[in-house]
Amino acid sequence: MKKLFRPYLSAFLLGSLLVSATACKDSDDPEPLDDEELITTMTVTLVPEGKGGTVIATFTDPDGDGGAAPTIETMALKPNTTYNATITIADDSPNGAGDITSEIRTEGNDHELFWVANPSNLLTAQKIDKDANNRPLGLAATVTTTNAGSGTLTITLKHQPGLKGATSDANKGETDIMAAFPVSIQE
Repeated sequence: MKKLFRPYLSAFLLGSLLVSATACKDSDDPEPLDDEELITTMTVTLVPEGKGGTVIATFTDPDGDGGAAPTIETMALKPNTTYNATITIADDSPNGAGDITSEIRTEGNDHELFWVANPSNLLTAQKIDKDANNRPLGLAATVTTTNAGSGTLTITLKHQPGLKGATSDANKGETDIMAAFPVSIQE
């Protein structure tokens, strides 16, 4: 009779061991794949084709979405001029990661920067860099001004994991940073 119960006893002990091992898990929640970083600074560098001086405009918000208002520099551009523009993005908070532009480029399949002028005829911006899937990224662009005038250039970095396509728009995904730069176009 002892031999008859031995296989059942072994199966029971093995099953109990498996149940107790799986019951000891700390959490069933998956670890986040990508921690959102604080972004405090966006710098746009515009180099004119031909003659003229380089224009650098910076948006800084040291506390991120906190209570303090950001500091935004005006882009003083020349009329009827084409500029090669690049963007750098950073976390310059006290314990921040510093320049994170290369991280955004590496994760380009999930990010895109959108350049929107207001009024729309103030200037045009054409993104010239691509992500690994040959879709627009927007860390580099060609900016062409029109006649003298003023307005804003809003540059928005969107995080679009699983949403980004060849013709994505700024309404998809989460906004990582949005900076509305005042623009003055004059001689």
